[in-house]
Amino acid sequence: MKPSAELTAFSKRLGHNFHKPELLIQAMTHSSLSSATRGDNQRFEFLGDRVLGLSISDALFHKDSDAAEGLLAPRFNALVRKETCAEIAVGIRLGEALKMGRSEMLSGGRRKIAVLGDAMEAVIGAVYLDAGFEIARDVVLRLWENHINNAADDARDSKTILQEWAQAKKLPTPKYTEVGRSGPDHAPIFTIEVSLETGQSAKAKAQSKRAASQEAAADLLSQLER
Repeated sequence: MKPSAELTAFSKRLGHNFHKPELLIQAMTHSSLSSATRGDNQRFEFLGDRVLGLSISDALFHKDSDAAEGLLAPRFNALVRKETCAEIAVGIRLGEALKMGRSEMLSGGRRKIAVLGDAMEAVIGAVYLDAGFEIARDVVLRLWENHINNAADDARDSKTILQEWAQAKKLPTPKYTEVGRSGPDHAPIFTIEVSLETGQSAKAKAQSKRAASQEAAADLLSQLER
């Protein structure tokens, strides 16, 4: 099975020449386009998630031999979360080559964090099936290099820090509420408000609820620091 020109170009951006191109084709096929004769990338996503996890765990373990588990765990979570996978996917323009149904494409599927993150994991799974773990790990380490180097700074996200602050003050967990939504259905903008029992609050807008929540938490932390 010969891959399309888009997939061939993507393979070059990925930095892996597939011996079995059918693996790449399946990894880049969204469930909205699957059929009885053409599988989608969900099983590959499951496998790639595990390959990614082991690759990142190994990298962090050897990068900082003095770091305790309590430091390694949040760094790991920051590196394998869906947003980071989607960011890597955007960097190699994965969305341009992703195969999906018309309705999903019209709804902005090529830009959705969940779709891109899942597809990135599926591609890692395909590389593993095509060439084994060492090659797949090398692909992960090359694509994630900058994130791994900055893992210590990115590890504790704003929501976690805010929650820990509230716990230290013996306050209930911060409350996150969707207070607005704008833009077209295929590219919505969410407004999330985070509030504390003390009455302090902050709002933020982003293309996903999770991102808006993180930004709102960061804004509230800035208020608390002041």
